[in-house]
Amino acid sequence: MNVHAAVGAGKRRKPFRIREFLFSKESSMAEIARQLNLPHQTVSATVRGVKNNREVLKALRDMGCPLDALSLPDELKNDRSSKAS
Repeated sequence: MNVHAAVGAGKRRKPFRIREFLFSKESSMAEIARQLNLPHQTVSATVRGVKNNREVLKALRDMGCPLDALSLPDELKNDRSSKAS
């Protein structure tokens, strides 16, 4: 069994599409980590689908990252409150 394999909603995440999106916005995972005051490892693990950090996923969603690339957990699919503010 691969203990590093993604589980849950993150297992269908597309990290290369997310990185392409960040590159197109002239941003990076490190920049998101700085903005959210999180360790860069948390952002990286979330992008790879190993973790489902809600702050990171909300930030990517609010930046306009394609939802199919994010493979959001159910509670974030319908949560648009942070986008409206």
